[in-house]
Amino acid sequence: MSSPPSRPRQLIIRGITRGGRAFRPSDWAERLCGVMSPYRPGGARTGVGAHIGYSPLCIPRVIDGVKCVIVSEALRDVEPMAWDFVVNFARDNELQTVEGPLPPETAQ
Repeated sequence: MSSPPSRPRQLIIRGITRGGRAFRPSDWAERLCGVMSPYRPGGARTGVGAHIGYSPLCIPRVIDGVKCVIVSEALRDVEPMAWDFVVNFARDNELQTVEGPLPPETAQ
């Protein structure tokens, strides 16, 4: 009997530095997700309205009152350099990160 396929894991980047300070600017999560918006399953959208909306692989959220970005590990398969970019962004800015499975409602 084979095990069911595992859901992609996630990386949550929290808008709090390792030193406990709030990360600035206040719209950092939206900016980061905007940059990542073309990277999605099936490739970038084209046509009218293609620039509107975040990728389902990199979405901004507020969790427990803290701005965060939830990044699906599936981004690595779509574009490894984009995955490296968000991981390095978190590391370079000394942001707190949490890893784990994607909740069912956000798994792609």
